Amino acid sequence: METVTVPKEVFTKILDDVVVLIDDVELALDIKIRQRISDIKSGKVKGKTELELNDYLKKRGLRIE
Repeated sequence: METVTVPKEVFTKILDDVVVLIDDVELALDIKIRQRISDIKSGKVKGKTELELNDYLKKRGLRIE
């Protein structure tokens, strides 16, 4: 495996871009989670219980402890 040398200025720009992307993902997930909670509370969507989620995962081959 080769070693890649990245100048500090380029690496700093990459890190800044990653921070922006992470912030964007955080914001998008926060909005979707708030919408989902609102839908469950208003009755538009039925929420799942932990038992229902465990059964779903077991059907797909995951071992639940």
